[in-house]
Amino acid sequence: MNVRLYVWQRLTAALMVPLVLAHVAVIFYASRKGMTAAEILARTRGSIAWASFYGAFVVAAAIHAAIGVRNVLTEWSPLEDRGAGIFASAFGALLLLLGARAVAAVVLP
Repeated sequence: MNVRLYVWQRLTAALMVPLVLAHVAVIFYASRKGMTAAEILARTRGSIAWASFYGAFVVAAAIHAAIGVRNVLTEWSPLEDRGAGIFASAFGALLLLLGARAVAAVVLP
């Protein structure tokens, strides 16, 4: 087991816990108020705070998921550490790219 990756995965999990809770609270708030997607976007457009919040969420999730995928591949597939690491890094980069694109679509004016 790679201790450095273990620590990184636990740190990103610890970061994501409050982010997920806040995200779910916002979803409940918006749905209880009957807000439309257009109303939600109107509130988030141009907000540095929302961009930072969801940007941190995307980075943490991409790192966390990539490490998890690497661990699953090394345990359950014929890939060696290097091959699993390359695949997991590409997967994490893809998640980061897609997540950054989603954040930009929601918060940029």
